[in-house]
Parts: sequence; C-alpha cells; structure tokens
Amino acid sequence: MSDVPADGGSGPDRSGENEPSFAEMLEAYEAGMNEDLQVGDKIKGKVVAIDDHSVFVDTGTKADGMVEKEELLDDDGELTCRVGDELELFVVALDESEIRLSKAISGIGGLEVLKDAYHNKIPVEGKVVAAIKGGFQVEVVKRRAFCPISQMDVTYVEDTAPYIGRSYSFLITRLEENGRNIVLSRRKLLEQEQAAARKEFLAKLEEGDVVTGRVTRLMPYGAFVELCPGLEGMVHISELSWSRLDTPQDAVSPGQQLDVKVLKMETDAKGRPRISLSARQATEDPWLKAARRFAPGTRTTGKVTRCADFGAFVEVAPGIEGLVHVSEISYRRVNKPEDFVKPGQSVSVMVKSVDPDARRMSLSMKEVEGDPWLDVQERFAAGTKVDGVVEKKEPFGIFVTLAPGITGLLPASRIKSAAGGDRLERLKPGDSVRVTVSQVDAARRRISLAPVDQGQSDDWQRFAGRGNGSLGSLGEKLQQALKAKQKG
Repeated sequence: MSDVPADGGSGPDRSGENEPSFAEMLEAYEAGMNEDLQVGDKIKGKVVAIDDHSVFVDTGTKADGMVEKEELLDDDGELTCRVGDELELFVVALDESEIRLSKAISGIGGLEVLKDAYHNKIPVEGKVVAAIKGGFQVEVVKRRAFCPISQMDVTYVEDTAPYIGRSYSFLITRLEENGRNIVLSRRKLLEQEQAAARKEFLAKLEEGDVVTGRVTRLMPYGAFVELCPGLEGMVHISELSWSRLDTPQDAVSPGQQLDVKVLKMETDAKGRPRISLSARQATEDPWLKAARRFAPGTRTTGKVTRCADFGAFVEVAPGIEGLVHVSEISYRRVNKPEDFVKPGQSVSVMVKSVDPDARRMSLSMKEVEGDPWLDVQERFAAGTKVDGVVEKKEPFGIFVTLAPGITGLLPASRIKSAAGGDRLERLKPGDSVRVTVSQVDAARRRISLAPVDQGQSDDWQRFAGRGNGSLGSLGEKLQQALKAKQKG
C-alpha cells in the first residue's frame, strides 16, 4: 500500500514533529521577555535613546525601559541626562510589550496607584506642606499624608523649617481607610540608599587607602569620621596629629573635612564593619625634612609642651619636638624648669643639634638671650654699688642676683663684720638688698660682694683719720666743742 494520504497531502514531517511552531516561540519570547523584573524593582541602566517625550533605558533584559522625559527635567526645564548616562529608576509597570520606569510615583493618581506603590514598595514623590504635631503634613498625588518627624531623615530633626516647601521621595508605610490615612517614611528610603552606597564603597575600600571624610563626633579617646553616608571609622587620639595632643579638640572639630588613611578593616560580632583610621599617616612625616629645615644654629620659636626635672620640651613645628636641657634654659641658676617656663608658653630657642633618625632635637633658650657675662666687668666694676635680690641663703653666705643670669656671693664672714650684719642675716629669698661689688672673676663666672654698710664704715674711718691715730681737723673741732660744752 501506498503511504500517500487520500487527500493528496504530503504527510507529516516527522523530522520536526517535536519542534515548537513560530507562534509558540513568539509567545514564549514575549512571556519571558521581562521575567527577571518585577514591579517595585530598582534598576540601574544606561540611557540608550531619547525622543520628544521619553527616555529609553537599558534594563538588562530583552526590552528597554521607558521613563517620561518630564520626570528628568531640572528646575529650568533642561534634561538632566544624555545618551550613555547611567540612571537609577524604579519599575512601576510592565507587561509583555513594555517596561515603564520612574524616579518615583508622582502627579495625579488614584487609590490603586497608591496601593501599587504601598505593596510593591515603590517610592512616591511628596511635597512637605507644613510642620504639625509629631511630624510633617505631606501632599502625595493630591492626597494628604503624614510623615513622623523621626522618619523624615536619618538623623534627628531639630529644626523643621528647612524641610517645608521641599519635595522628597517617600515610602508608604501605612495605607488605610481608603487612602484617608497615609503614613510615609523618608528615612527608610534613605537607609536603603545608604546601605547600597555603603556596600559599594566597602567593596572598593582597602587597607592603605587614603580617603576624605567628615568628622562627626569627638570622644576622649579619638574622633569618628564618616567615610560615606552611614559608614564611620575611628581615628585614635594618637593618630590624629604628629603633635602631642591632650584632647582630640586640639586637632579637629565636628564637621571638619579630614584626609585619613585606612589602617585596618574588620567586622565585629554582629558583622558590622570596624575601620581604624589615621589622620597623621595621611600626611608626610615632618621629621623627614627636619634636618634641612632646622639646621644647627637656626633660631626659631616654639611652644612648651611639658616640663621634666631635666628640662623642658618645646614643639618647634607640628610633630617636631626638641628638648631644652635644664642647663640650656638660662644663664641664671635653674633649680626647676617650671620656675622659668610653663606648658603652653611660647619661647625663642636655638637649635643645637638634630637627629631625624632618632627623632631627637637639642635646643637652647639661653643661647638666644646671649651671654650676660660678656660685659660683666664693665657693668659691675669693683666698688660699684648695686641693688640686687636675694636668690638663696647658704651657711657660707647669701647669693644675690644682680641682673638676669648674673649672681654674686655675699660671704658670711663679711656679713658678721658689717655694721648692719643682723639685718643682713634676717634677709629671705626674694628680698631686695644693696651691695658693693668687691671682686669680679669673669672667666670663672664669679662675683664677690660686700655689704654697703661695711664700705660706708671704712670710708668714715678714713675720713675721720683713725687709720693714722689722728681725728683730722673736723674731728679736732668736734672734740674741742665737746670739751667746751662740758666746762660750761
């Protein structure tokens, strides 16, 4: 028998009997065209075309998305994007033939539009109309809504005025009574955006990177710096500056922009990021140029940072601290550095030596003042009467300061033989006393003093002629007058 069918047809094509028809393939294509997207999804795509009314965006699926051009105009009516730019938009509707995108639901819409936004977590655009008890009155698609004050921003809102009259994107958190009770949250939307930005930022951040942040708050142990919205790192006080700090406030203040270096990245027990930062390591080590900047013999000014028994530390530049040894503070006798300088005081110093590798610098204050003993023989010649100040008392005599850096000794033997010896022995440190320069030894930096009263007594004796057994003419006349008075 023949296999030819009675109707004369050619019979079935058994070689392709399991393949779908063209209509079936088209239906499957259209059904699966947008299967990766859902209403409410946020997508990021590049602008592929622009016409008179719409902007077309690559959605990453087989179909491009479309957003109305009017949504992307600025206040001057200018389009804010061009072909090739990347936009972040929400899927507000889709079917087999198109994908509609939007920055947020806005304009005039019915209750169904609000329900779609509520259930699919699509942002809606609202204008803040007024501040009311507990929050803000917001107009959304020609309906009145309420945003609690705690949900207006990621930080606590103290001043409501800056928000009035401005438009923002919100999420609907409650939709009841057929649209008569609408509650909004801007904070949730901001937190979502921050979380996405934080994740992207952390994915690129590495230890050793130098980034710019903003100081948010200060603690006794350091400063917190916001690297991106919602992500902070901590700069320990020891890493805030090359200078020695008592408090973080000495280096930075809240709101300040600060370059920081990432020292360490880790997560805590709850999986939250912990980032250790350094502000000083984001700048050059000042000791690298210290030898060239502060060569021996250089005179400069600095601030006393602290005092020790052996001297005073002086910061001559941020992070560069040198020591003024107690012997280099003054040509005067120095018992305690605090007697001459105090922390925070500005002083003039001369660099004696610098060792950048050891981060040490030797300074001198007295070299800047100059050696007061250079002209001491002219200023304090033997026989000169000088007003001085008692510096200290010892069993062997009294040290008297004649001028800054110049001290003489009034020996105890001369005090006892002086006419006013009792008064001299009662002197205390700080008391004023008038003395006579007896002898100057500039090479050994020594001056011997004598009481002025003792000198006056010697002068009177010489004047009265007692040295050669004669009273002199004046003495003789006084003696004669005394005898005449006695006879009368």
